[in-house]
Amino acid sequence: MQTLAIVAKRDKREAVALAAQIRERYPHLTLLGERYLAQELGWPRVEDRELAQRADLVVVLGGDGTLIYTARLLAGRAVPILGVNLGSLGFMTEVPVEELFYHLDEVLAGRFNVDSRMKLTCRLVREGRSIIEEEVLNDIVINKGALARIADHETSIDGVPITTYKSDGIILATPTGSTAYSLSAGGPIVHPSVDCTILSPICSHALTQRAIVVPADRVIRITLRRETADTYLTLDGQTGHGLQGNDCIEVVRSPNRVNLIRNPRVAYFTILRQRLHWGER
Repeated sequence: MQTLAIVAKRDKREAVALAAQIRERYPHLTLLGERYLAQELGWPRVEDRELAQRADLVVVLGGDGTLIYTARLLAGRAVPILGVNLGSLGFMTEVPVEELFYHLDEVLAGRFNVDSRMKLTCRLVREGRSIIEEEVLNDIVINKGALARIADHETSIDGVPITTYKSDGIILATPTGSTAYSLSAGGPIVHPSVDCTILSPICSHALTQRAIVVPADRVIRITLRRETADTYLTLDGQTGHGLQGNDCIEVVRSPNRVNLIRNPRVAYFTILRQRLHWGER
């Protein structure tokens, strides 16, 4: 690994200071900073596409939101990501800040393992034309605004009708995103090594409509069957798009994956206990 890219949480002075320390500790490496970090430290500015193409390793200094942003920035390139937790939760950024240099030394020496996480491809089709196509690591959310009425979400899997969810919205989550908004809406916790899509209605009008787990290679289509004001499609909490009646959202597993470098000192269920107090009595 010769080229190391660093992505830092914005307005986090600790992240900027750590990036400067990394540069001092590894003078033999080529370091690239994401635009915010490059501006803060006076490094040469590199466009996102060039950073994604040149990086052999990406170090994320922030929280899960910063890591999700980084996964989008890489645009499908399978560069290993080392997540250092400077956020409040840290499900994906597994490395404590005080262990940064120990783990970075190990990675640069080739002693590391990765978790390969699936992503979803989301396509917004309007009047027969695809107007948006993006990939997500966490979730796709169809949700109403504050004053919108309950919506009808006509749902099919591989062309077979499933149901019409009369609800405030729908969440389609990856296993990585199963512990985020989907969990709050009553969805299951799914281990990230399992490839599947979790479909969870938000405040369904019918008690019989509950979250379901769908094989990752199936095409899920959700069509808004009634004009509903202030309804939005949100992708990974990063981008939002207004929806119209009869819009169709198509979701399927992406051919691209995200490679997260594991912290060998913690396991997935250890993180659940530490972060969510899962399993405690």
